[in-house]
Amino acid sequence: MTGTEIQPLHGQTVAPIEWPTVALAGVIYGGYLAVTWWWASLSLPLVIAGGAWLIAWHGSLQHEVMHGHPTRLRWINDGLGWPPLSLWLPYALYRESHMLHHRDEFLTDPIEDPESSYFTRQAWERLGATGRRLASWNTTLLGRLTIGPAVMILAFLAQEAMQLRKGDPARLLLWFRHGVGVAIVLVWVVVICGMPLWLYLLGFVYGGASLSRIRSYAEHRYADHHEERTAIVENSPVLGLLFLHNNLHVLHHRRPGIPWYRLPALYRRDRQALIALNGGLLYNGYGDIFRRYLVTPHDEPRHPSYLENAAKDR
Repeated sequence: MTGTEIQPLHGQTVAPIEWPTVALAGVIYGGYLAVTWWWASLSLPLVIAGGAWLIAWHGSLQHEVMHGHPTRLRWINDGLGWPPLSLWLPYALYRESHMLHHRDEFLTDPIEDPESSYFTRQAWERLGATGRRLASWNTTLLGRLTIGPAVMILAFLAQEAMQLRKGDPARLLLWFRHGVGVAIVLVWVVVICGMPLWLYLLGFVYGGASLSRIRSYAEHRYADHHEERTAIVENSPVLGLLFLHNNLHVLHHRRPGIPWYRLPALYRRDRQALIALNGGLLYNGYGDIFRRYLVTPHDEPRHPSYLENAAKDR
């Protein structure tokens, strides 16, 4: 193997049932039921920390199952990811938008990539002065962790409200099913377990979204070549487990069908080739990202391509 070759996956056939992922789902759902059931017997910081971790971990599990794990049957996989523990995001819409995100040639494009955090020139100007200040703060890691979840959730719900006003029966049915799931979750949490709604919304939902924003914050950055738009975060055993090794993000984009528990070994094997592929967009753990970007913007919020096009139009 040369420094720029990624080896084929000889001997890396995927099992019909990936038991590590099945066990992981059991741990996540079991942990969720335990923390919500016994919340009153635990300290408030432990409830909040445990709830946020489990919601973020559940989001990582949803990401895993939508890529064809842990079985070869999509309906089983989707069933594992469907329960709306985070309340606001229907699994089916998450899956739909994330599959569009995996068109790597469009990564970071604010129109073509649903997970882009960049703005077109026109969208940036429509924000107004206050909106632009908030958007600029949201490009820092501290901003992403504090106002980032609110920006993400409110923007998504506003966009979906516009879609629902069009009266698409399939969309309405999707949200009806999601609403049934949300009702079941809230009956369990608030009625059966007696947890205050504010605690679930702030500690579990908002806290979990904030933890997840650590992963997505520096995952992608605009570059002229799309292979160089996806980052790698090494040396992160704790958050790496929370994110199911999606911190090795360029490997995930290169081979999205590889189960989470195989990613570290494959990354170690092909490390030099992957770093060469992404142009050296590499961080030494999430502490490195915190040091660089806690109060410093990760990038200009306006997408360079649209700024260039605007300049040409003048």
